[in-house]
Amino acid sequence: MLMDQFDSIWVLIDIGMLVFAAVACLLALAARSDAYRAADKQTKTFWTVVLGFTVLFDFLVFWGLLGGLMFLQIAGLIATIVFMVDVRPALAEVSGGGRRRGGSSSDGPYGPYNGGR
Repeated sequence: MLMDQFDSIWVLIDIGMLVFAAVACLLALAARSDAYRAADKQTKTFWTVVLGFTVLFDFLVFWGLLGGLMFLQIAGLIATIVFMVDVRPALAEVSGGGRRRGGSSSDGPYGPYNGGR
């Protein structure tokens, strides 16, 4: 009975890793190629191949077609985390993501900051 619960937890972990890698792969595909160079990161091709193989590997593990190679699954998870934590924010910063449109860099939450004047 305890092993059944343990197996269901692993299924949820496998699904989570697959979805996480798929979202990262789609985000890597959506970014512009020149943004990777501007952010001084690896190329778009590099990240899409690494994350694409991670999605493929996680999919095969989920369906039980490939097993016993957990180190590859962990390596893919690490690559996905690196993309989401390091590369994606750098791409957003270079591409102008996260900034408000139409505002100035000196605008505060209640309007422009005038330096106390």
